[in-house]
Amino acid sequence: MRRSVSAVLIAYNEERRLANCLERLQWADEIIVVDSGSTDTTREIALRYTKRVVEIPWRGFGPQKQAAVELASHDWVFVVDCDELVTPQLADEIIALLGQPEVNAGYDVPRRTFIGAKEIKYCGWYPDRTVRLFDRNKAAFSDSLVHESVVVRGAKGSLQNDLLHYSYANIGDMLPKIGQYSDLWAQQMHAAGKNNRFGALLIKPVAAFLKSYLLKRGILDGFEGLVVAASTAFLTFLKYAKLRELSRKTFVPTI
Repeated sequence: MRRSVSAVLIAYNEERRLANCLERLQWADEIIVVDSGSTDTTREIALRYTKRVVEIPWRGFGPQKQAAVELASHDWVFVVDCDELVTPQLADEIIALLGQPEVNAGYDVPRRTFIGAKEIKYCGWYPDRTVRLFDRNKAAFSDSLVHESVVVRGAKGSLQNDLLHYSYANIGDMLPKIGQYSDLWAQQMHAAGKNNRFGALLIKPVAAFLKSYLLKRGILDGFEGLVVAASTAFLTFLKYAKLRELSRKTFVPTI
């Protein structure tokens, strides 16, 4: 018999994208939405698709997703983000896989990422494989505040059909995420005792641009490829600038 699977996602103020995401998860045996205090209609939208809507204060990406995984009724979970859509082909592949007698501990999924309607095929953005389907007895999310990953204890396989990732509605939509990710990365590195030399502020952003635009062939993505390379360089600069700022804060003046 096929193993049952829970589709799991976290959300915060996702009324614009949540319905489309949940509509593509009806193949799962259960859907769990963990909300972190949305102030829009996210919760109401989620309740149209599942009764398993739970509010948990924000803990960081890794801990928040792991908390959602632990709420699942089934050991096999498929983790999706609100800006992602499961294609019918991917859903069919997952269902067929879970009906096989022998399976691995976890499976990564290729992602096709878009800026608006433009698919970014280069810049290192495809296939962007990430573990999303796994047995929670043999895998768990890292406790990273940002760039979380699933640590699999056992054999890992790969799914062939793509997950659609509509990460940015437009170029302007990229800026808030750049600020958020750079904040979390700097906090995480500072907490781990890392510091930053001034030279990194000059070298690493340039290296990031050249890697994305030339080495990863972002130039073939046209205007959007240039935007991605430039935003990658800007993100890199902000990460190391904020880390340096945290490292230099030795005291807080008082009045």
